[in-house]
Amino acid sequence: MGMEVCCTLGMIEKQQAVELKKAGLTAYNHNLDTSREYYPNIITTRTYDDRLETLQFVRDAGINVCSGGIIGLGEAEDDRVGLLHTLATLPTHPESVPINALVPVQGTPLQDQKPVEIWEMIRMIATARIVMPNAMVRLSAGRVRFSMPEQALCFLAGANSIFTGEKLLTTPNNDFDADQLMFKMLGLVPKAPSFGDGAEKAYGDEVSEEAISVSG
Repeated sequence: MGMEVCCTLGMIEKQQAVELKKAGLTAYNHNLDTSREYYPNIITTRTYDDRLETLQFVRDAGINVCSGGIIGLGEAEDDRVGLLHTLATLPTHPESVPINALVPVQGTPLQDQKPVEIWEMIRMIATARIVMPNAMVRLSAGRVRFSMPEQALCFLAGANSIFTGEKLLTTPNNDFDADQLMFKMLGLVPKAPSFGDGAEKAYGDEVSEEAISVSG
C-alpha cells in the first residue's frame, strides 16, 4: 500500500524483532514512560531494563525506534530530565520521540492527576528538540486539551510531528479535519511520506502527520 507502518506491541524478543523487520515494519513504538527512578511507581509488570532491551532488539533488527514518555504522572521535574537523558544517551537517538501529556481516565489510579499545563509541555518539547536534534518530536496524547494557539507554541518550541485521527490507543484525539484546519491557519505543510531506511527529518515549515499504529 506504500505506507509506513509503526507497531505498538509491547515487549518483544530478539527473533520477533527480526521477523517484524522481514515483514516490512518501518518503526516500533515502545515508550519508556518516565525516569528509571520514578518508573516503579507507575509500572510493576516489567522493569525499566526490559523496556530498554526491547528497544535494543528493535534497533539491532534495523527497525526505526519510536520511544518517548508521558508527563503528568506525578513525577518531579528531575524525572522528566531523567527520561530525556536516557533517550538522548541511547547508542542511537530514537527516530521518533512522542511527548505525551497524561489524559486522566476514570477508574484508573491516576484519575485525579492534575492536568498538564501547556508550559510544561512546551518545556519538555523544547528540551527534547535540543538534546535529540534529528528526531521527530511528536506532540502526542493530551493534545486534544490544547487550543490551536497553544499547539502553535509547541510547534515553535520544536515539535515537528503529530498523531492525527479521532482516537489514539486508548484516549480521544483531535480529528483529522480539525488538524487540517490548524495546519492551514498556521501555514504548516505536511511532510511527504519517506520510503528510505534513514531517520526522518523535517525541513522548514514541514510537519509530519503521523501515523498508522497497530496496538496489541
